[in-house]
Amino acid sequence: LAFKIMTDSYVGKLTYIRVYSGKLKAGSYVYNPNSEKRERISRILLMHSNKREDQDDMFAGEIIATVGLKNVKTGDTLCDEKNQILLESMDFPEPVVSVSLEPVSKADQDSLGKALVKLGDEDPTFKVSTNDETGQTIISGMGELHLEILVDRLLREFRIQANIGKPIVAYREALTSSVSDVEAKFIRQSGGRGQYGHVVINVEPNEPGKGYHFENKIVGGVIPKTYIPSVEKGCKECMQKGPLGFPVTDIQVTLKDGKTHDVDSNSNSFHIAGIKALRETLENCKPILLEPYHKVKFLVPSKVINNIYTLVTSKRGMIKDTQQKEGWSGYEVLEAEMPGCELLDLIIDIKSLTEGLGSFEHEFERMQTVQNKELSNSLISKFSSKEEAN
Repeated sequence: LAFKIMTDSYVGKLTYIRVYSGKLKAGSYVYNPNSEKRERISRILLMHSNKREDQDDMFAGEIIATVGLKNVKTGDTLCDEKNQILLESMDFPEPVVSVSLEPVSKADQDSLGKALVKLGDEDPTFKVSTNDETGQTIISGMGELHLEILVDRLLREFRIQANIGKPIVAYREALTSSVSDVEAKFIRQSGGRGQYGHVVINVEPNEPGKGYHFENKIVGGVIPKTYIPSVEKGCKECMQKGPLGFPVTDIQVTLKDGKTHDVDSNSNSFHIAGIKALRETLENCKPILLEPYHKVKFLVPSKVINNIYTLVTSKRGMIKDTQQKEGWSGYEVLEAEMPGCELLDLIIDIKSLTEGLGSFEHEFERMQTVQNKELSNSLISKFSSKEEAN
C-alpha cells in the first residue's frame, strides 16, 4: 500500500509503501490496479530521517521508500500483475477553505504549475483549480494554516514567491428592459480602401439561465451572410464588460437591418459595428447586478443549532430545512441558501461556533439579484476605481 508521497530534492519523487505480503526487489515491476498501469521500481530506500540507505529487496511488514513510480497516488495498491489484489483505499475529506494564489513575477508564474502538481501529489486534501470566470488560480485545503504552510513550502523548497488572497466572486449583469432599433455605424476613410459597417439591432433580456442568444432576421441580403458571424462575434465580445463593469448574461440580440458598401465593407468593419451597437444599447437596458447563490449543507452539534441559524441569516442566507443526522446522536443537518461572497470566511465562523466539530459543503445553484443596495453600489464603485487606476 502506497501511503505517502514526497518530493525529495536529490532523488525526486519518493513513494512510501508498506509490504503486506511477499517480497519486493529493486528493479522489479509492480502493477497498480487503481490506474491499471505497470511500473518499475528503480530503487528501494531505507529512510533514516533525512538520510537514505539503498536496499536490494524488502519483505512483508517492512515500511520503505521507493524511487521510480510516476503514476502512483496516495492510497494506491501495488501488486503482482499475475495475482492482482486491491486493498481498501483511504477516504480523504473535501477541502473547506479556498484562496487565490498569485505569483509575484513572470519567472514564478512559469514554475508555479509544476510545483502545485507536486504538492497535489503529496497531499490528497490539497486541490488546485482555475476559475474560468475570473482567471484566478484557486488553491483549496483543510484550513488557513494548511494553506499557509503550503505557500511557505513554495518559497522554501521550490523558490517560488506567491501571494494569497480572497477569491474573486463571479458577479454578473442582467438587463431589465428592452431597446429596439439601435443603429450603429463604423466608417473609416484614410485614403484608398476604407471600412464601412452599418447594423440595426434589437436587444432584450433573455430567460434567466439561458445565456446569450443571437438571432439573424436580415432579409433581402442587405448584409451578406459572410458578415453576420462577425456582428455576432462583436456583440458577444462586448458582453465581457457591461455598463456596471461586470460580464453581461441572459441577453437576446436580434440583427434586423443594416447596410454595406461595395468596396469598403468587410468582416472587421461589421465586427466593430456590432460592438458599438450593443455597447450603446446596454446602458439603456437598465442593467442590474447578479451574484452567485450556493446550496449549503451544514453538519453541526444540536446544542449550537440556534447559533448557526443566527450566523446564516446574518450572512444574508435563508434556512431551507433542518433534520436530525441519521446515525449521529446529537448532530443535525441544516440546509440553506447563501450568497457566494459570504462563504469565503464561513469555515472560520463554523469552527469557532462548534469548537471545531462542525463542517459544511456547498455547490452553486443559481444567479440572483443583489438585494443589498449598499453592497451593489460598493462593488460598482470598487470596479470603477480599479478601471480608472489602470
